[in-house]
Amino acid sequence: MSGGKATNTDLKNADASITYDAIIVGCGVIGPCVATGLARKGKKVLIVEREWSMPDRIVGELMQPGGVRALRSLGMVQSINDIEAIPVTGYTVFYNGEKVAIPYPYKADIAPVEKVPKLVRDGNDKVTEDKTIHVKDFEEDERERGVGFVHGKFLQNLRAIVAEEPNVTRLQGNVVEILKNGHNEVVGAKVDIDGRGKVEFKAHITFVCDGIFSKFRKELSTDHVPTVGSSFVGMSLFHAKMPSPNHGHVILGTEHMPILVYQISPEETRILCAYNSPKLPSDVKAWMTKKVQPYIPESLRPSFDEALAQGKFRSMPNSYLPGRQNNVIGMCVIGDALNMRHPLTGGGMTVGLNDVVLLMKKIGDLDFSDREVVLDELLDYHYERKSYDSVINVLSIALYSLFAADSKDLKVLQKGCFKYFKRGGDCVKLPVSFLSGVMPRPFLLTRVFFAVAFYAVYVNFQERGMAGFPVALIEAFSILFTAARVFTPYLYTEMIG
Repeated sequence: MSGGKATNTDLKNADASITYDAIIVGCGVIGPCVATGLARKGKKVLIVEREWSMPDRIVGELMQPGGVRALRSLGMVQSINDIEAIPVTGYTVFYNGEKVAIPYPYKADIAPVEKVPKLVRDGNDKVTEDKTIHVKDFEEDERERGVGFVHGKFLQNLRAIVAEEPNVTRLQGNVVEILKNGHNEVVGAKVDIDGRGKVEFKAHITFVCDGIFSKFRKELSTDHVPTVGSSFVGMSLFHAKMPSPNHGHVILGTEHMPILVYQISPEETRILCAYNSPKLPSDVKAWMTKKVQPYIPESLRPSFDEALAQGKFRSMPNSYLPGRQNNVIGMCVIGDALNMRHPLTGGGMTVGLNDVVLLMKKIGDLDFSDREVVLDELLDYHYERKSYDSVINVLSIALYSLFAADSKDLKVLQKGCFKYFKRGGDCVKLPVSFLSGVMPRPFLLTRVFFAVAFYAVYVNFQERGMAGFPVALIEAFSILFTAARVFTPYLYTEMIG
């Protein structure tokens, strides 16, 4: 993808004498999508990023079909082209050596992609042909598709798209302060620019898109702080032989934490190994050797063993942060700065991109100088986003609890969940619709989750047999209570809190 190149001077000469319609703080995944959408709606936009060179991160490498559909709605889906991205057609779940394939939903079973006016044009809602992404597969196949990619390459494509918008001014600098007036309303941002010093820029609305480690989410509320309960340890596997090509892999077992494996380029595969604490083990290699290596599928062992020997480990915290209302005049917090969930289900980009789609529909055509009207729409936006964000967020927490299974009841639920998938039909069709981000129905998710819980109770009765019936009956109440405990509080927080 062409575009996006600029000299250091070009990225430092933004005009501070004018009032922009919008300032975007951060040019990760969400920032350029907001900037591009607003620019195509005719807004004058300033987007600020500390470093415009390609980042090297292990987050945001697998996009569910719901995220791809959102990119289509924004006219930005070609950002997955020309980066050697790998199509993803579903999941394979392993449990103690057994496995079940879970393909993504049929397009006919879900609503068609909505095209946002002024954003979708000239076929930019369709992928183009390249070495790994094929038009026939993405546009004509009967099932939805996700995609795996190197995060930095995808991000640079998004930045190239935003660079082509004439209404966007890009600025390289470090935002050091969100500016407010005497009424505590946001009026812009102060940026520390190399060679210029600290410069104040004004705008009718400032979008905070500074990601997982946001400095400015606190401007929404001082208690808007994420909790971190676990971690992922990651490695790059090279030339790995995938058990199920074009699938994400979830490796479960009664003796180990969940392991995720998915391909991000023709040569590179990402493996993420869950660790049930925010603080990593003192000897990561020893832990990987003892607690992960024995459970790796045979075809992956050569590439895994080589990566383990090299010891190039990377880690990421697994954070949870419920979304909250954007109720500060002149500011909108969006993306991971606003709302995070467990990364087990790969739903972060899907939530963020769908938020951008909804945002464009709610405020894209408004006059941003009418700040009270914009605020009213942002308050409505908070409630409208709940239908999809609650499904993805709650599912991520609930599945991690089941898949990590650090108690007897959770181990029963883990086994029951796997056996539920093996039944096929709706027992696969509905769960994968939630997982892939294309079924924004939180109360249907509730019904399906407790169907899994009751099936786990049934499986436990079967395994106990007649002699163990009294014990299984007592266990049934405990299992159902545990299921409610790992699901209901999060659903309440997402829908009502």
